[in-house]
Amino acid sequence: MKKVFEKIIEGMLTCSGFVTSITILLIVLFLFTEAFGLFKSKVIEEGYVLALNKSNKVSVLSPAQIKNVFDEEITNWKELGGEDLPIRVFRLEDITQYYTEEELGSAYEYAGDKITELVEKTPGIVAFVPQKFIVHPDAVHFIEDNTISVKDVFAGAEWFPTATPAAQFGFLPLITGTLWVSLFAILFALPFGLSVSIYMSEVANPKVRNWLKPIIELLSGIPSVVYGFFGLIVIVPLIQKLFDLPVGESGLAGSIVLAIMALPTIITVTEDAMRNCPRAMREASLALGASQWQTIYKVVIPYSISGITSGVVLGIGRAIGETMAVLMVTGNAAVIPTTILEPLRTIPATIAAELGEAPAGGPHYQALFLLGVVLFFITLIINFSVEYISSKGLKRSK
Repeated sequence: MKKVFEKIIEGMLTCSGFVTSITILLIVLFLFTEAFGLFKSKVIEEGYVLALNKSNKVSVLSPAQIKNVFDEEITNWKELGGEDLPIRVFRLEDITQYYTEEELGSAYEYAGDKITELVEKTPGIVAFVPQKFIVHPDAVHFIEDNTISVKDVFAGAEWFPTATPAAQFGFLPLITGTLWVSLFAILFALPFGLSVSIYMSEVANPKVRNWLKPIIELLSGIPSVVYGFFGLIVIVPLIQKLFDLPVGESGLAGSIVLAIMALPTIITVTEDAMRNCPRAMREASLALGASQWQTIYKVVIPYSISGITSGVVLGIGRAIGETMAVLMVTGNAAVIPTTILEPLRTIPATIAAELGEAPAGGPHYQALFLLGVVLFFITLIINFSVEYISSKGLKRSK
């Protein structure tokens, strides 16, 4: 009976592991399938075209050029490789500026003919209109509607997924914002985390250690939104006043909040690594005449360096993957940061803020999934780094 029971338990554990593995693979597969559909999407909004006068020889425009044209930052076709001709932007809602209601018809039944006529007789025009309103396609010239390219996504400097006629899916501001905040978070957290770890492992008496350790571990159980509220109420106004900024929501506020959140991980892993240093090594160092502090930085820390590095890398992973606290204190501005005092936006914050508003299956939706893939690879690299560092530490200890 005992053997049958053991077999049942073994089968249940095997089944659980198999189901868990399959679930993880399906999640990853779904993530990649949704994400890479972005590169099959068209640059121009679906169902619309950019129509030019037949004499205009410009055929290809990048998403950034299209946006600049409709934002009137580019005002001459010469800047786009065409003739020296002023650009005249036309949108569907502008039609009443050119034709009366009688000319368009009571139900706008003549709108297509009038729009086509307007494009035909206006040399510098670029008309962003529904394709069905171009009733004589042979009479006009169209901008090629290519698919969204990898370069436009990963090297794009602007994230504006709701822009028309061409949405901007530049990941560069979001990736740099994520790495920028995480870098400064670790720079802030590392000295404090290492100091507390040394104190708890080598200096504090057992009573203080037993009292302090649960408090530090409790910090990792506090919800991130609570850290966000703390940052918003305390840290943001302090930074605004200290640096005389128009707003206190900035990368610095996000870095400080993330540093506080990463401290429990760094302290716990680092302290455990230091406490694993053999007692014989400490005693040998002290017997040779070294002081306690010399023993710490010449024996204990070098021996524990792989564990310390693992703690730091795990802290980075916590910082990179954090969502709510960063969303609340960084200003949520999708721009490439030049200083830590500027507002910025991270990848997790972008996904959390926009996924609920993105139409399912559309380019915006797919771009957010692709951001998830980028975050997946960043965390995967971090996890591999921890495994590599830990394996080196194990070989060294043997």
